[in-house]
Amino acid sequence: MKIAKESAEYGVNNGEGGPFGAVITDKNGNIIAKGNNMVLAKSDPTAHAEVTVIREACKKLGTYDLSGYILYTSCEPCPMCLSAIIWSNIQEVYYACTREDAGNIGFRDDAIYEYLEGKNDGLINLKQIDREDCINLFEEYKKNNKTIY
Repeated sequence: MKIAKESAEYGVNNGEGGPFGAVITDKNGNIIAKGNNMVLAKSDPTAHAEVTVIREACKKLGTYDLSGYILYTSCEPCPMCLSAIIWSNIQEVYYACTREDAGNIGFRDDAIYEYLEGKNDGLINLKQIDREDCINLFEEYKKNNKTIY
């Protein structure tokens, strides 16, 4: 966790993003990747510390599957990061600050959690259209590929 905190400090001090850092290790504690929030530096709202470190670890290891690896993060993952963690198959996560702590300094994780719980339906206008134009590609993919998740 010390390295996640140091990564967060580095990012803030260099104007790269919010006070968030993350580290991925193997079960023996060897660091695979470390990173910080890069939203401002990359003009990318998805460049959260957890997503950044997952991308780096996957690139370094040459895989999309991080089963068996451990993530340390300076703050409870937001819904996007939580999804990325699940998609990468990381099952062990340690965090320091809470989403409430993030909310207290202006981050809106709770608004997204509320939307997912059906409590904030004004956050986004999400509507399904043109399924019939896209479903054939899904069926073709299923026929020719194995599912990866």
